[in-house]
Parts: sequence; C-alpha cells; structure tokens
Amino acid sequence: MNRLSIQTKITALIFFIVSFSLLLAGIIVISNFINTEEAELQKRALLSAQTIAEDGGIKSNITGSMEDKRKIRKRVETLRIIHHADYIVVMDMNHMRLSHPLPSLIGKRSNGSDEGPAFAELTYTTKAKGEVGTMIRAFVPIMNEEHQQVGVVLAGYKLPTFFEMIWDLRMEILFAGFISLLFGGWGSWLFASKMKKQMFNLEPHEIAQLVQERTETFNAMHEGIIAIDKEEKITIFNDKAKTMMGISGDVIGRSIAEVVPDTRLPEILELKKPIYNKELTVRNLNIHSNRIPIKVNNEIIGALAIFQDRTEVKKLAEELTGFKAFVSALRVQNHEHMNKLHTIAGLLQLGNPKKALEYVFQTAEEQEELTQFLSKNIKSESLSGLLISKVSRAKELGIHLHIDRNSRLHSFPEPLDEHDFVIIIGNLIENAFDSYRNKDVDEKNIYVSIEHDDEILSILVEDSGSGIPENVLPHIFTKGFSTKDSLDHGIGLYLIKEIVDRAGGTIQVESDLGKGTTFIVTI
Repeated sequence: MNRLSIQTKITALIFFIVSFSLLLAGIIVISNFINTEEAELQKRALLSAQTIAEDGGIKSNITGSMEDKRKIRKRVETLRIIHHADYIVVMDMNHMRLSHPLPSLIGKRSNGSDEGPAFAELTYTTKAKGEVGTMIRAFVPIMNEEHQQVGVVLAGYKLPTFFEMIWDLRMEILFAGFISLLFGGWGSWLFASKMKKQMFNLEPHEIAQLVQERTETFNAMHEGIIAIDKEEKITIFNDKAKTMMGISGDVIGRSIAEVVPDTRLPEILELKKPIYNKELTVRNLNIHSNRIPIKVNNEIIGALAIFQDRTEVKKLAEELTGFKAFVSALRVQNHEHMNKLHTIAGLLQLGNPKKALEYVFQTAEEQEELTQFLSKNIKSESLSGLLISKVSRAKELGIHLHIDRNSRLHSFPEPLDEHDFVIIIGNLIENAFDSYRNKDVDEKNIYVSIEHDDEILSILVEDSGSGIPENVLPHIFTKGFSTKDSLDHGIGLYLIKEIVDRAGGTIQVESDLGKGTTFIVTI
C-alpha cells in the first residue's frame, strides 16, 4: 500500500491551515472594508446633500413659480455629476419632487417611509435596500434666508456588494494571496522537514511499530523498569514492575509520587548522577536497584530505575557466602576427622586405649555442646551452620574462635533476615581470620558475641590480630577498597555497611595497629 510520507502530510496540513487562516483573515478584512466604505459613503452623502441645500439658486427657485422650480432639475443634475452621486432628489414642503433621476416622477408626491424627520428640520442618513441594491441616503433640510424650512434634499449613493468589492480589489487580493501562499508553503515545508528530522526520519507507522516493540521488550524483561520525565511523570512502567509493586491498570503519565511514593527515583533528577547497586525498601519490598539519569544531548530529560526483588539476590548471596562457607566447613571437618582418627590410632598403637577413649569422649562432648548451644540460642539454622563451619575453619588455621555462651538471637529485626546476618557475621569473622595472615603469634583468638533483647540487637566480633592502620580506617567500607592483593576483595565490609544502613543501625570500629580490631554492629 502506497503511503504518503510524513513530511508531505505535515506540509499539506500546514498549507491547508495557512490557506484557511488567510481566507478567514480576508473575510474579516473585507468586512471591515465594507463597514469603512459604508461610513465613508454616509459622509459623502451628507456632504453632497448639505452642499445642494446651501445652493442659492435652489433656495430661491424652490419657493418661486413653476417655471423657477423647473430650473432646479438642471441645476441638481449638474451638482449630482460633480459629487458622483447616484441620485439627488429635491422636494418642497408638500413632498413634491422637483428633481429625480426618473423624469416621470418629477412633480409627483413622494411617500418614502424614512423621509418624515427631514421635514422637521432634522439631518440624518439611512440605509435602504432598493431594486438596484443597498443605498446610503442622506436627508438635509433646505432653509431660506429667514431660517425657515422650504424643502428637503435627498442624496443617494449605492453601497457596493461583497463581490463587487472583491472584484475591485482583485489585483491586491491576488498579490497578497500569492505572497502568503508562497511563503506559507515554503515555511510549511521547512517546518515539516525539521519535524521529520526530530523524528529520526521515521514515518508514523514506523514510530507506532517502534513504540509497540519497545513496550513489549520492556514487558518481557525479568527486571522491573520504571522511567520518569523531568516533571516526574511516568513514561515507562513495565509488567514486572507492576507485579512487584502490586499495581494494575495504565499508569503512564501519572506522577511517580502518586503511584509509588517511595521509589526515590526523583532524587536522581536532583543529583544528576547514577546510583548503582543500592538496597531500597519500596512498599515493604526489599529491592536491589540501579537508578540512572536519562540524557539526550547532555541534557537530563528523565530518570530510569532498574530493580530486582531482593529475595532472588539474597538467595544468590547466600549461595556465594554461606555455600562456600559450608563447603569449606565440610572440607575442614573431614580434615579434622582424619587428624582425630590418626590421633586415636596412634594412642592405640602405643598401647594406651584408655587415653584414646578419653580423647574420643572429649571431642564428642565439645562438638555436642556447641551444637546444642547454637540450636537452643540461635534461632536460625543457616546462621548456626555458618558458626559451626567457622569454628572448624578456625581450628584448621590454628585460631581459637570463642562464641560467647550468653549469645542470643530470637528473631531478625525488620527489614533484615537470616541472609543478611549470614553476610554480616560471615564477613566479619573472615576479616578476623585475615588479621592473622601476616602475624606470627602463639595464641590466636577471635571472640564473637550476639546480644538480643526487645529493643537492640548487637553483634561483636573481636580479634587480636594485626589491626587496621589509622589512615586506612576511614575507607574500609568503600566498595572495592581492600588492603589485599586479590581482586575478589573489597566487597564484604561494603555489603555489611549497606545492610546496616538499610536497617537504620550503626557500625563501631575500634582498632589498634598490632593489637587487634573490634567491630560492633548495633541495630
């Protein structure tokens, strides 16, 4: 199917608008011209009638004999030609016509409906429609030397019709129309060209197809996507975002503050910079978001938020932290189990079965005591498993990891859960392990305590390792910052800070170089 280009359509539309506007303007101008012409004819008719009424010959003859009155017609006809009037009628006080364009009416009485006031010494104009068209008529009384009225002068001028005026102005109208249409068409083409460039030279059906494809693409994405313009009006709100936010219906064009007031997306318009990997609470949902300003030609025209339900992210975090820890714990326990078997076998070979039996009971009691303590006081299997694995890992490293037997954890404060605490405690203990990496001492101790009551939950992890230099301390929670050479460090403390900030908690760090470090997390 052959389609006209958008540029042709816009040009034709604008050209039509210009032409229609020009037509309306022409009608208005000609209407004003008619009114002006009518006022001008009224002045001319009055002037002609007054001139004839003041003529001395007419004044003297109108009261004379019949022979004198016949002279009036010739005099009036001369004056009519001079004043370019269509007709001039002179009447005496008996309403008898003494001059008239039709000779047959001269000497006969006039019975015009609009001439009565003129015989009462009034001067005025009227507009009357006759056989030859609309006439502008002026009535002026004729006064003698004694200021007595002796007659009336009627001067008539034909008012041109609308089409007659157009014909008289045809050259001006044609010239003005040609110039207007020429520049109107040229301007329309330029405007249409510029508009098409702004639309990337796309036709309407192509733009519609792109919008549909864009909408379906956003709806097919697994992440929630919300975009707003400079006025904080929603321009994109895909199906995944609606599902996560519990929103139905069309929200495009509505204010983001009205639909989802706690997205914190408008602050990107003020900051004018992106914020990546931020944990937010939106409508009681913990989401992981990236918020980015939308720029066109270096001008910010809106903001975009891409976010995921944090439940999936937490599962991934658990796999990346807890799973590694549990695998490590199994490896350590296997290694520890082999060492214990070797010890028992050695005692039996030395002929000391009693000592071997005592060793077995002692080892079992220690493991059973730790397991029972954690099961009773720490109401999270994931966290209990993490602590058991860290204790085993510490033994392998030659470190004594002491868990305060007064520790308690009954529930997780909102908006945190067990995955957050696995990240917090797991990373703090790993940092404590690393503190002994470059320190050769006989006793290596790490102390862990968890205190929990109705108002406060506090986590303490203390080591006697190498400590943190004073110049490094302000930067330890910065993403990617690490004193280690490995590329996979610099994330743990950053994640802890993000979690604690989200819960409205605090982190206190005390460190003495060469003596150790204490982390206290309070929520």
